[in-house]
Amino acid sequence: MKKHIHGEKCVTFTLDGREVHAHDGETIWQVAQREGVEIPHLCYSPEPGYRADGNCRACMVEIEGERVLAASCIRKPAEGMKVNASNHRAETARKMVFDLLVSDQPARETSHDPISKFWSWADKMGIETGRFPEREKPGADRSHPAMAVNLDACIQCNLCVRACREVQVNDVIGMAGRGHNEKIVFDFDDPMGNSTCVACGECVQACPTGALMPSSLVNAENVRTEYPDKKVDSVCPYCGVGCQLTYNIKDDKLLYVDGKNGPANENRLCVKGRFGFDYVHNPQRITKPMIRKEGVPKIPHEFIDPMNPWTHFREATWDEALDKAAQGFLKIREQNGPKGLAGFGSAKCSNEEAYLFQKLVRTGFGTNNVDHCTRLCHASSVAALLEGVGSAAVSATFNEVKNSDVIIVIGSNPTENHPVAATFFKQAAKRGAKLIIMDPRGTAMKRHAWKLMQFKNGTDVAMLNAMLNVIVEENLYDKQYVQTYTEGFPAFAEHVKQFTPEEMEPICGIDADTLREVARTFARAENAIIFWGMGVSQHTHGTDNARCLIALSLITGQIGRPGTGLHPLRGQNNVQGASDAGLIPMFFPDYKSVEDPATRGAYEAKWGIQLDPKRGLTVVEIMDAIHADTIKGMYIMGENPAMSDPDLNHAREALAHLEHLVVQDIFLTETAVYADVVLPSSAWPEKDGTVTNTNRQVQMGRKALPLPGDAKEDWWITIELAKRMGLNWTYAHPRDVYPEMASMMPALDNISWERVERENAVTYPSDAPDKPGRDVVFDKGFPRPGGFGKLVAAKLTPPDETPDHDFPFILTTGRQLEHWHTGSMTRRATVLDAIEPTAIAAVSRGTIAKLGIRPGDMIRVSTRRGTVDLQSRQDDAVPDGVVFIPFAYVEAAANLLTNPALDPFGKIPEFKYCAAKVEAIPMREAAE
Repeated sequence: MKKHIHGEKCVTFTLDGREVHAHDGETIWQVAQREGVEIPHLCYSPEPGYRADGNCRACMVEIEGERVLAASCIRKPAEGMKVNASNHRAETARKMVFDLLVSDQPARETSHDPISKFWSWADKMGIETGRFPEREKPGADRSHPAMAVNLDACIQCNLCVRACREVQVNDVIGMAGRGHNEKIVFDFDDPMGNSTCVACGECVQACPTGALMPSSLVNAENVRTEYPDKKVDSVCPYCGVGCQLTYNIKDDKLLYVDGKNGPANENRLCVKGRFGFDYVHNPQRITKPMIRKEGVPKIPHEFIDPMNPWTHFREATWDEALDKAAQGFLKIREQNGPKGLAGFGSAKCSNEEAYLFQKLVRTGFGTNNVDHCTRLCHASSVAALLEGVGSAAVSATFNEVKNSDVIIVIGSNPTENHPVAATFFKQAAKRGAKLIIMDPRGTAMKRHAWKLMQFKNGTDVAMLNAMLNVIVEENLYDKQYVQTYTEGFPAFAEHVKQFTPEEMEPICGIDADTLREVARTFARAENAIIFWGMGVSQHTHGTDNARCLIALSLITGQIGRPGTGLHPLRGQNNVQGASDAGLIPMFFPDYKSVEDPATRGAYEAKWGIQLDPKRGLTVVEIMDAIHADTIKGMYIMGENPAMSDPDLNHAREALAHLEHLVVQDIFLTETAVYADVVLPSSAWPEKDGTVTNTNRQVQMGRKALPLPGDAKEDWWITIELAKRMGLNWTYAHPRDVYPEMASMMPALDNISWERVERENAVTYPSDAPDKPGRDVVFDKGFPRPGGFGKLVAAKLTPPDETPDHDFPFILTTGRQLEHWHTGSMTRRATVLDAIEPTAIAAVSRGTIAKLGIRPGDMIRVSTRRGTVDLQSRQDDAVPDGVVFIPFAYVEAAANLLTNPALDPFGKIPEFKYCAAKVEAIPMREAAE
């Protein structure tokens, strides 16, 4: 009979003669571990997401009264059970297992990982060599640029299988054969490099023997030669998931990266986080301040060799470069006023650096002309969320899918853009949640979906309004919730009457029956949650798209409870934090309007200076203002608008037109080409600072590497510029900046620098310094007048530019799994560029046939703004008449083609839709 200890059900049993208690669900091994009794284990990994398998027999224990030994990793104790883990019988059996396994291993001195978990246990058991005949050893597989496969060390524990199929849910690794011929295989026994492996490296981190290793650690003979001398815990510098990781360092060089058990990733990483780190050591790093040479003109689209910038720039001291940078800004401010200046900060920098940057622009430049990449990704989502629920942050973490029975993912390709978040979605689908994928492209997630709704590009509002129509007309909405927590329902209900599924079917391309079935399923769900990406936001009707999603949650009451809510998946590692910190033209930190006198007064009192009372210009508006000769000077930190802005001809011409441009970056980016002063800054592993991920988790990034050459931390550079512009800043470290920032941001109440440093991650809001933050918010209404969520009707608005006779295709753009944003980091990462080295255009099988080409042939894609030539790739997820181009490739920059038309509310460009022409390139011309 189970006892209750401190209110918890427990089982009492004897372990090695001692009475111990097992918590509900605990195995013998887990109790032994907690009680300090060491039991070997190989096929069991006591890490999140891994189930015990009991197949290696390394953890056997004796249970009195039972004939055979039991695997302690899977056996749960019973009341009164007597377990012997350390007697002669159990230890002898375990030693025999290791003796057999060691016999099949490569010799210790030439093994792939002499310090592996396997060899560590063998050492503890006193086994150096085996005494049994060894098996026939399979050959090595070095076909993958990131990982070395040496199955001669494989013990078939199947941890790699569980890592791939159950944790990351990629289903690449399996077991094939029977008996003596059984072995690990990739897909259909393909070489790893030729398989569908996405290089997440979970199998490498799980492998206990060295059969799977990072290639960077072994030599050509597959013997490990590299070992770290230092480990530093930090956060991944790529997407908004915010995976915690551990840098493994030797002689101040990054050797490899391990996933760490953070709240967002639970040890998991993707190919970028695990293998995309050596950009920090790339020889193209800028290590000295540079000043443009006298008389060297700025020419739009000019290429400068990053290895030889001295054709256009000369080396300078820090004092000279900073003086020239500041004097240029001061001159423009004096001659043209504050409106003559603007700044682009970075979502790749820390919260503290974002705060300092916007403070410099507002107090040093005297303007609100400050923005960053949020304008190019989720600005329309932010506009709709602030309007509808009073907060720009997510209402629930993506980990809440564990409590969801219906999950909508719309306008997002998480397996490529947020791969670790995608693992939780896939796991939820495996346990039975209904995953609904809504996307014009048939993304990789469709394999796990209950429904794939592959709607026509640009018709989000038609499809979503049809679902809202069904919910309202069939009285499926939550009447009590609507009455208690929303406003505007009568007008909203009247508006959606016209959007019947039958009327919307020909517009959105989804049949009426499916629209009804999905609407009913979502409304009737116990817990339903919505995720969306830039496929929703990057439209001229992006704000309307988000308004529909907000309405879908509000009228069904699917918000404010575990497993429910609204979650726009953030694109960059600190785009949430940078926005929170005020790196946007219409808001001070914490989304307080710059045009509100009371708010502005509080900041003027805090900062001791009069502030601009009018909202500033956004990214695209700033480029227009440069062409209009209104803006004359810019400070750009860690952003690359010469690659990320729409209509790059327009953007690059604007950058070349500036009188004074200061660029602060780690590489001579396409934007730095136009600079008057280039300031060498820090990569993420080279500084301390906090970042905030898509889950609202404030996390600590730690300095792991020294700065190269004379490069400086970004925060230091901004402070030095501020001093030269007459600001008396005395910060000596990001920890000095954080308290000031937090004092102006109620979202950070109870979250001190010291707490983040101690706990590694704290979710906001947090109700007390000693209480965990809240994963789910809006359980008692919304931070709006009266606590009501606002229902806002959305009308059908076509894309700004639709296909016609001259441009009959639809162009849409985005990211790839291996390359991130403009490619300035990932294309300088050896493994990532080896996996995906070439600019491609993804087109359908039908388009390939129509053009009369073969996959891999060169094609030309043109719009009204430009033309690029690039390699075709057949992608059955892309509909006929659509072409998808990643925007990371400077040699075929997708944004030369995109439309700068803006959403009227979020001021975000329409990256996801414009009219295009796709042509085959004659073979002779392609060869040239």
